[in-house]
Amino acid sequence: MHDDESLSGYVTKLLELVNQMKAYGEELTEQRIVQKLLISLSREYDSIAEVIEETKDTETIGVQEVIGSLKSHEQRLQRHNERVTEKAFSSLNVSSKDQSMKATIEESTWYWHRRFGHLNMQSLKLLQQQELVYGLPEIGNANRICQDCAIGKSHREAFGKEKIWRASLPLELVHSDVCGPMQTTSIGGNKYFLTFIDDCTRMCWVYFMQFKSEVFNIFKKFKAMVELQSGYKLKKLRSDRGGEYTSAEFLQFCEEIGLERQLTVAYSPQQNGVAERKNRTIVEMSKTMMKEKKLPYKFWGEAVNTAVYIRNRCPTKALDNVTPFEAFSGRKPGVKHLRVFGSICFCHVPNQLRSKLEDAAVKCIFVGYGKCEKGYRVYNLQTNKITTSRSVIFDENSLWDWDTQTVDSVTIQIRSSEEEHEETMIDISSPPQVTTAATNVTSPSDSPSSTPVKLRDITEIYARCNMSIIEPENFAEASKDKAWQKAMEAEMDMIEKNETWELVDRPSDKPVIGVKWVYKTKLNLDGSIQKHKARLVVKGYAQKPGIDFNETFAPVARLDTIRTLIALAAQKGWKLYQLDVKSAFLNGVLKKEVYVDQPDGFITTNYEDKVYKLKKALYGLKQAPRAWYEEINAYLVSCGYVRSTSEATLYCKTKEDSGTLIV
Repeated sequence: MHDDESLSGYVTKLLELVNQMKAYGEELTEQRIVQKLLISLSREYDSIAEVIEETKDTETIGVQEVIGSLKSHEQRLQRHNERVTEKAFSSLNVSSKDQSMKATIEESTWYWHRRFGHLNMQSLKLLQQQELVYGLPEIGNANRICQDCAIGKSHREAFGKEKIWRASLPLELVHSDVCGPMQTTSIGGNKYFLTFIDDCTRMCWVYFMQFKSEVFNIFKKFKAMVELQSGYKLKKLRSDRGGEYTSAEFLQFCEEIGLERQLTVAYSPQQNGVAERKNRTIVEMSKTMMKEKKLPYKFWGEAVNTAVYIRNRCPTKALDNVTPFEAFSGRKPGVKHLRVFGSICFCHVPNQLRSKLEDAAVKCIFVGYGKCEKGYRVYNLQTNKITTSRSVIFDENSLWDWDTQTVDSVTIQIRSSEEEHEETMIDISSPPQVTTAATNVTSPSDSPSSTPVKLRDITEIYARCNMSIIEPENFAEASKDKAWQKAMEAEMDMIEKNETWELVDRPSDKPVIGVKWVYKTKLNLDGSIQKHKARLVVKGYAQKPGIDFNETFAPVARLDTIRTLIALAAQKGWKLYQLDVKSAFLNGVLKKEVYVDQPDGFITTNYEDKVYKLKKALYGLKQAPRAWYEEINAYLVSCGYVRSTSEATLYCKTKEDSGTLIV
């Protein structure tokens, strides 16, 4: 390409040459065309070519995408003189802490657009021009459409607005609204989020809930927190008329403390427009961030939390030249630490939690910023836990394939001046009320192995699946296997031996309850099959209180009692025996008349319309545990055992020089 030649003309000639070669039977791949294009550009395109080669994957990038970037660079060269251009490129030197800034002003602008949760360009420019935050570089013009914004933020055009009253002091008026339920439960087990917006400063706070009924308790905690932090008193609360806001205890609490309530008219959400619009903005930003990185929906809670964090540091039309964070706290926020939500990152593993030969970092997904800690919240792909850590390296351009990829070990050395107490672990399988706690550090001498928990290899999972024992789901499946047929016959023999039932005519004034077979494979300690167990159970959920049963309670031995007896036996050298009563519930005598159907596979020939009247209990009956307890209690008392007054399942029998305890 000649120095005086335009990019469009050169690209046209290059593509014509490619088409001619194709006509002669030599076809070039897109990757080859990209390489030819980049190495043949004139010197004024060296910088953008270097950026493309370093920040893009030349094996997957398309020709049109490269041409688009080159044309944007050509337009910028035409608009700016050499001094401005050199300044723009010199500001993009890569530091050791931020490797993603190897781009032009336009590329840098798109990075910060994504780091701010896909904030609109007008607001992003306002942040930089008005110096509302520190750490934000020069923001250029957006010459292309962000597809993630177009998909995640599409909505109807707004109606006209009338001038409304605004609060002049913090907490003079607070707006609140609940959003949910979400179709997917969040990582913390929540389906709703609750927002509070200060009318004066537009500062927003978000809380997550499993149920709407938690609003009142959360509000009391929120009120105490913001009043202490700001020094102002909360005077008015505006919300809709949802039951979570209009409960008797909520209204009584507001009356007692003198808080004015402002409730919307039924079916008029516009009267709570600030909260409604804020929730929509938060949801749109969350969807856009998750869409860009293709995150599963379970991360919506982390996305919402991050969206609120970012919006508090963004300009708003309700405030002049100040962000909500600064308006509320009086401090200008910094944004140097912001990173693209959902990016792949590498979190440092402290020396105390690994040996010298183990990996120094673990691959994670960035999901937000620490609330009480100065660090990044990352989702550990190996342990499925959320960690807050300070030492993190980010790859903001990569995507994690949640469907096919597995976690590979990566060794990255990260120097840290403070390695103790810099990580916080959160068990994401527990409810959100669980607070963060510092990770316990154990020395190599305290534990035989300090290797972090790893995901099992896929071959191991397949091997375990091949070795798994599949139990039949119903009689039709079990009847095809002789082993299960013998197990069902053994169960029927036991029932007949105990004289559990008798065959009678179907009663006209009594309900007949169905029965079903339940199958279980009993294993030895080495994993081999001990026996096949078939249990005939009654569909007890069909029983009606007062008709089929009265009392159902049966005491169960407390674990404290068992532990105490074992400790006494160990101290005094007593002998311990453990036994199992085979088909125990079949021995309980029933007081109510109960009728059940004949079981599948054992219907008596020529008596298909008859049913069984139970004389003793079957598994599944509501009263079966109580019937068994009454039977065993009567038997032990008749044998001279005395029941404990404080433990209904403890029996004692003493002689002159010996005694027996049964629990």
